[in-house]
Amino acid sequence: MSDQEARFAEAGRLVRLLVDIAEQAKADFAATVAAVGLPMPLARAIVLLTHPAPMRDLAEQLACDRSYVTNLADQLEERGLVARVPGEDRRVKLLALTDAGTALRNRITAAVAERNIILHRLTDAERRTLAPLLERLAGEGRGCHPGGTC
Repeated sequence: MSDQEARFAEAGRLVRLLVDIAEQAKADFAATVAAVGLPMPLARAIVLLTHPAPMRDLAEQLACDRSYVTNLADQLEERGLVARVPGEDRRVKLLALTDAGTALRNRITAAVAERNIILHRLTDAERRTLAPLLERLAGEGRGCHPGGTC
């Protein structure tokens, strides 16, 4: 096997592992939120609302269109989990968790933390080692170049 073939095989193996882990984490999250009776898109929005935020911010975090977030906000508001509140700029409404929304968010985050594959299978030290590696791969906070240098 040539060096190029070996590197390609290694890259494929690592990608498969990352995808498998991500799929397992997603499935665990889906099972957790299903147990509290919330569809996954609504649960993701609840978990991301750590403080009152404009819908455009939530759309960015969810990587979706603003109109979709309006739909999510309507559903969450109907369930009594969020309220639209005025922001500093009165033209912009913020989504804020209600007391019921905060309680549900706390239940979800506790349940996810209990089931999370990464938290269960890795030690604190291993997670501290993994986090910067994944951040580097994701290119968070810096302009990474195609050659792998950041």
